Amino acid sequence: MEKIINILKRKKPTFSFEFFPPKSTEGESKLEESILKLLPLKPDFVSVTYGAGGSTRTKTDEWVRKIQNQYHLTSMAHLTCVGSTKEHIKYILEEHKSHNIKNIMALRGDPPKDKEFFVPEKDGFRYASELISFIRNQFSNDFSVGAACYPEKHPEAKTLEEDIEHLKIKVESGADFLITQLFFDNDKFFYFRDLLVKKGIEVPVIAGIMPITAYKQIERFTQMTQCYIPEDLRNKMYRYQYDEKELLKISLEYSIKQCEDLLRNQVDGIHFYTLNQSNATFLILSELFKIFPITIL
Repeated sequence: MEKIINILKRKKPTFSFEFFPPKSTEGESKLEESILKLLPLKPDFVSVTYGAGGSTRTKTDEWVRKIQNQYHLTSMAHLTCVGSTKEHIKYILEEHKSHNIKNIMALRGDPPKDKEFFVPEKDGFRYASELISFIRNQFSNDFSVGAACYPEKHPEAKTLEEDIEHLKIKVESGADFLITQLFFDNDKFFYFRDLLVKKGIEVPVIAGIMPITAYKQIERFTQMTQCYIPEDLRNKMYRYQYDEKELLKISLEYSIKQCEDLLRNQVDGIHFYTLNQSNATFLILSELFKIFPITIL
């Protein structure tokens, strides 16, 4: 399997999917169904998340290997600083290397549900940049390393400019590429991308997209990520919040137009946060492939 940075060097745009490790037999069956439905779209890579507080680490490892070995897709394992010492993180990375996993999404991670603030282990890492630096120092170029970025700033940062300074440290520590938090306003993304260039951050920036499939997600997304949801989209979805079919239609139309605009403006890639569901992502990409002369490798 290939390193993601090498895929990004030869292909633009890339298309990729994110899954989370299921916690039940039913969830595993649902994820299997989603992967099988999305396989014909031949994503450039997929990623598997790491649960809050590192709660699903074993399942993350299992699924990232299964997706790569059984479905022959380039896979990326999320790895966070939460609840781990340097020694433990080194062990995890050695395990990934032994299983031919070549891509790591290096994150600070969210605190466990019973903790309000992130507190590193005694011999752990406080920041994602420290984790990235550790990966590079211990494993050189064995892994392609991705990092997160926030077009509307990290919720804990005072300003976008301050957040970008922290992001620059991640890149200087060895991050090969960036994947954004979800967003719904492309102007904010383009402004952010221009700021990165001005700051000398020139690694590929992949746009993170999550279609809204239920009205209740709007408030959750806003609270979780502090992302802006355009009033027009919010009002339309409010009007049809109890009409599942119409609500999905509105959401898909918006997501397709958003992705079209990103592609016309030379985005490096689009990463779909699937929530382990295939329908919305499949429909969006199917429409995009009709509009753009994109070769599916």
